[in-house]
Amino acid sequence: MAKAVVMPKMGMSMEEGTVVEWLKQEGDTVNKGEAIASISSEKIENEVEAPFDGVLISISAPVDSVVKVGEPIGYVGEAGEQAPQAEAPKSAESSEAETVNEQPKKEDTSVAVQTPAADDSSAGNGRHKASPAARKLAKSKGVDLSAVTGSGPNGRITKDDVLQAASGSVQTETEQPAIPLPDPEQLKAVRQQPVEKDFSGIRKVIGERMHESIQQSAQLTIMRYADVTELMAFRKKLNTELADAGVTGKATVTDMVCRAAVSALKEHPFMNSALIEDKIYEYPYVHLGIAAAMKRGLMVPVVFDADQLSLRELSAKIRQMADKVADGSIGSDELKGSTFTVTNLGASKVGFFTPILNPPETGILGVGAIEETAVFDGRRHKEALKLPLSLTFDHRIVDGEPAAQFLDAVIRRLEHPHVLVYEE
Repeated sequence: MAKAVVMPKMGMSMEEGTVVEWLKQEGDTVNKGEAIASISSEKIENEVEAPFDGVLISISAPVDSVVKVGEPIGYVGEAGEQAPQAEAPKSAESSEAETVNEQPKKEDTSVAVQTPAADDSSAGNGRHKASPAARKLAKSKGVDLSAVTGSGPNGRITKDDVLQAASGSVQTETEQPAIPLPDPEQLKAVRQQPVEKDFSGIRKVIGERMHESIQQSAQLTIMRYADVTELMAFRKKLNTELADAGVTGKATVTDMVCRAAVSALKEHPFMNSALIEDKIYEYPYVHLGIAAAMKRGLMVPVVFDADQLSLRELSAKIRQMADKVADGSIGSDELKGSTFTVTNLGASKVGFFTPILNPPETGILGVGAIEETAVFDGRRHKEALKLPLSLTFDHRIVDGEPAAQFLDAVIRRLEHPHVLVYEE
């Protein structure tokens, strides 16, 4: 008897999801636990697995369809079996918000399956642990995942693993057939054509939120350098002592900036607030968002109750969230609820920039690349390390002077790094 494969619930707040890609087509044989489709909700992409061995007899939700949690996206049964008639789902473009007072009806034969973050039982059915993005990339580049060694947590295969495998399997120049040069006029005509790129899924969500942020707030950015000469020396000594003590993990510049920001937010709680329906709410806790730029889009995992964590605990939590983002195991509930955000573009050699607020937050702190410079020390010069900091804030809630005081509080802590360890 045919069973419905339904839209899984990937987070407590998830109500519907979008079909991103079908990994199997109608008529294909599928094995229990095998990934058959990729779906997304907000910034999360995940895979849906076959509920049992059989044939994918029907795809009821094509790519870009928006389907409510618990409703069918396809059916698995025996060859030649007919799937039940199902109402056509909405497309992503035509989807509109609806108020539903009753729960969607579920047949007893419906099975919702969501890929776990780490599934050690997958080895037995021929499936290899890989993030949805890695699996999609492997398919496009013709990479056999069984020959790829995963570098992610628990051996999970990442996009970088697939790219490395693909680069190692590229034909040499002598093996590739000769490609005739195009006619100059044809080349000119081709260059005049616009390049079409997809604007859907995660990219569309990010675009909509950034546009909404600009439209619905009065954003202003102020910038200052922090002298982190002492901070970098302190960090080096701290990491050496941790290594000697057998402690895994190192404190990064991002960890220390986040610790300084959290501490400064407790001193200046007006920056840890939100304007909601003409009322300003100051939060009694700090849920810190850490912006992470991925090839498939920007994500902001949240470290909840960051104000209750020591520098070491905060550092470990940031590493944990970064690993989850990298291997695609991050949950949608871990990407919501931040009260303040830190975004670091230092690895991209960027100095000052203008971060965009993550609604409905009041502030976001941008961190740039450390610059080597020289400063006066009495009558002589000495080398110094300067860190560019860019604070964007909502001018409807905070004026320039209080915002400058908050930024000064962050800088004071960075310039006196021992405070980051001992301050509660």
